[in-house]
Amino acid sequence: MAQYVRGAAAVAVIRICNPPLNTLSIKTLQALQQEVQHANIDPTVKAVVICGANGKFSAGADIKLFSNPEQRSSPSLGSIIDLIEKSDKPMVAAIESLALGGGLEVALGCHYRIAHVQARVGLPEVTVGLLPGAGGTQRLPRLTGVPAALDIITTGKHIWAPEALKLGIIDEIVEENTVEAAIQLAERVSDQPVGPRRVCSKQIPRLPNMEAIIEEALVKVKKQAGGCLAPEMCFQAVEASLRLSFEEGIRKERELFLFLLSSGQAKALQYAFFAQRAMEKWTLPSGASWKTAVPQPIKRAAVIGLGTMGQGIVVSLVRAKIPVVALEQDKNHLEMGRRAVMAFLDREALRRQPNGQVLDVHKPGLLHFTLDFNALQDVDLVIEAVFEDMALKKEIFQKLSTICKPEAFLCTNTSSLDIDGIAAVTNRPHQVIGAHFFSPAHRMKLLEVIYGHHTSPTTIATVMSLGKAIGKIGVLVGNCFGFVGNRLLLPYNEQTYFLVEEGSTPEEVDKALIGFGFKMGPFQVSDLAGLDVGWRIRKEKGLARASLPLGTLPRQENGRRYSPLPDFLCDQGRYGQKTGKGWYQYDKPGGRVPKSDPWIHSFLSDYRNIHNITVRTVTQDEILERCLYSLANEGFRILSDGIASCPEAIDTIYINGYGWPRHRGGPMFYASEVGLPTVLAKLQKYAEANPDIPSLQPSPLLQKLVALGSPPVSEWSSLVGSQNSKL
Repeated sequence: MAQYVRGAAAVAVIRICNPPLNTLSIKTLQALQQEVQHANIDPTVKAVVICGANGKFSAGADIKLFSNPEQRSSPSLGSIIDLIEKSDKPMVAAIESLALGGGLEVALGCHYRIAHVQARVGLPEVTVGLLPGAGGTQRLPRLTGVPAALDIITTGKHIWAPEALKLGIIDEIVEENTVEAAIQLAERVSDQPVGPRRVCSKQIPRLPNMEAIIEEALVKVKKQAGGCLAPEMCFQAVEASLRLSFEEGIRKERELFLFLLSSGQAKALQYAFFAQRAMEKWTLPSGASWKTAVPQPIKRAAVIGLGTMGQGIVVSLVRAKIPVVALEQDKNHLEMGRRAVMAFLDREALRRQPNGQVLDVHKPGLLHFTLDFNALQDVDLVIEAVFEDMALKKEIFQKLSTICKPEAFLCTNTSSLDIDGIAAVTNRPHQVIGAHFFSPAHRMKLLEVIYGHHTSPTTIATVMSLGKAIGKIGVLVGNCFGFVGNRLLLPYNEQTYFLVEEGSTPEEVDKALIGFGFKMGPFQVSDLAGLDVGWRIRKEKGLARASLPLGTLPRQENGRRYSPLPDFLCDQGRYGQKTGKGWYQYDKPGGRVPKSDPWIHSFLSDYRNIHNITVRTVTQDEILERCLYSLANEGFRILSDGIASCPEAIDTIYINGYGWPRHRGGPMFYASEVGLPTVLAKLQKYAEANPDIPSLQPSPLLQKLVALGSPPVSEWSSLVGSQNSKL
């Protein structure tokens, strides 16, 4: 904190200082309060500028304080903002870099707001299960109007300064010297009354069809929330700003904030936030980590294969302004890939970025399409994105060994195949690594980074750094069939097939899991992804069942039950949306709206009759328990095997790659919240009723944790014991 005096008017400059992002800790708030009080009573001070140290305003309250009842910062933050707003001396916020959450609420309490053109503002509390609890839901609508405030607060989106200026959130933007400009503004207004500038006194802009707008917005919020409480509570708080006085609205905001704070969802969302953060600090069993491994710069990359996945990877790299060589096997596939990539990039280029920048997709050297492997001679990193065919991948990596420069890194976008097997055919196994993107790769955030027996820490650091550069959440995992995400998916999908065999329907299973919070049910997802994708992988592993008449489809092998249903559907050409028929039917190939298919129900009925399966009523509870507990159970096995470093890694993968509802915290967190003894008892019950389904047998680690008194998630990794690590 400091004071700046110049000219006839004395301007006090108060700096929020708590690096690196000037979060509003208890000590920071106490210092801010003292400085504001001092400026208010100092007769030599005519105006005040509030800014942040080191070129950043404030990222808001420290999230860790929300879970500590003795250190909740929101009440004191609200009182400090009131102190700022009620001051008779002009208060000017100088926003640099970011003003988020409580940081923006502080700025809204000021009488004037000036921002750098590259600054971002927002109220992202909804993403951690809360709402702005220091007046943000009451002040923002008074500046932007209700529709814009609802959009900002219920989504938690960040707004760049130029848009914030248009919305009325800030008064002026500058391209440099933000604090100096704020001081000049403070000098100009030092003798002007601040009453009209107090946001709390402003009337909310009203539209003729306001009630219809509110009603429509509520429907939209509920639809997008997917069972998450915070967006609807944010809506109620903003609605209160329209219908109540400012003081009453503040009380309503506080009531809703405390309700969310005590909800399990806030705990889950904050867990997910910190779990994701923890993934940036990867460590190997050998002790090597991001602290000792130096990532190498990627000045030029290559992508092999321009199918849907390859196209998305190319787009992701180009967005990050990394030059790309895009390689295909023939002219037809190359031209199809080129058209798809350029069409997307051209559409994106037409949209001026919120920060005012424009993506020049036609910049010379940024993107080169080719059929010639020799074009890869000078790239720093290659990402292979061809079909899940081990022989094909090995052929490509053998060729890369002879063509790429010795220091080039070789990545495979496999979803399940053995990284060591691929690395073994190269002359640089220490520079081979798995980079499992998720479709569509230009939208999905997750990047599963898989390292093998020889992969070096430098290779890992380079790919993790690249993932961050292209906006992905990188999670480091070990090498086994399916890695973490798809390995977890196997018992989950298996249970959905068994439940349908026993008497449920695809519609009932999907309904139960959508009700839990998934955006789509497992059968809808299967149709979207294509049943043939998994079929191809099973055939690669020799696990797919041969085409047989319905009556001869076996259901057991060596005492282990399996379901031939998905393979049979593929045999019938029912691949899902792409063929217009899968578990559901669609209006046409490529259709998106699933409809109940009488053929499926007739087929299931015949299948049960032929195999003498007694049809029974399957409850929604059984669907959830068998699907979700078997999923978590496999997670415990993954931890025991050393494939994932911690439960937080599993949860981050499943939230960001497999549609697990974030407000449920991830499958491992969910198991801990349900109670490990409950999960164990249910698995034992279902395993006893289904002795031919090994995935229902409780994991030894789960049993161990229950015997130890069900310790919290944060302690599980240390209790895995001396299991053989596969990492």
